[in-house]
Amino acid sequence: MIKQTTILLAIILTIVGCGTKQKNKDTVMDKDIAVITTKFGDIKLEFFDDIAPKHVESFKLHAQNGYYDGTTFHRVIPGFMIQGGDPLTKSEDKSRHGTGGNAAKFFGIGSEDSESTWDLPAEFSTTTHTRGILSMARSQNPDSGGSQFFICVADANFLDNQYTVFGKVVSGMEVVDAIVSAPRDARDNPDDRIEMKVALEDKK
Repeated sequence: MIKQTTILLAIILTIVGCGTKQKNKDTVMDKDIAVITTKFGDIKLEFFDDIAPKHVESFKLHAQNGYYDGTTFHRVIPGFMIQGGDPLTKSEDKSRHGTGGNAAKFFGIGSEDSESTWDLPAEFSTTTHTRGILSMARSQNPDSGGSQFFICVADANFLDNQYTVFGKVVSGMEVVDAIVSAPRDARDNPDDRIEMKVALEDKK
């Protein structure tokens, strides 16, 4: 009887443990809002899980893991957009800004055992690039999204079906406008660092 009770208790603990792990795993995806904190104020983002689930998951995982904290908005173009999310911008060496970043997990692109090669597959949709839209930056290859993202400050329909839209600003566009208006160098990198910290929260 003692042996049976021990086994039963072990089974119960295993089930409870699995449930706890599953709950923790689901917590990130259950968060509806991301808050980007900058020296100009906060930008709140809402996600489009239905049209770009992989991009949303990657962004949320990066946010949860603190990947974006200390990175900067390294490209600001008035009348167009602000871009950030490159881990290389944690360095003062501006020559490398805009050249780094990878997906938060392996999505089938790159080498599974080499995190730096992980990219996101394109998830294009009919959602247009209008003011306040959150979209993923990439290289010429459509399936090359990593961690860098941009927020449109004006309509940019010419980007439609070429870049993956995965969210929008729900509050703080005045902060986006302040960032895009910052003095910048010839490469559109702000003269003074505009660092960010990204946190996830439930929709209120």
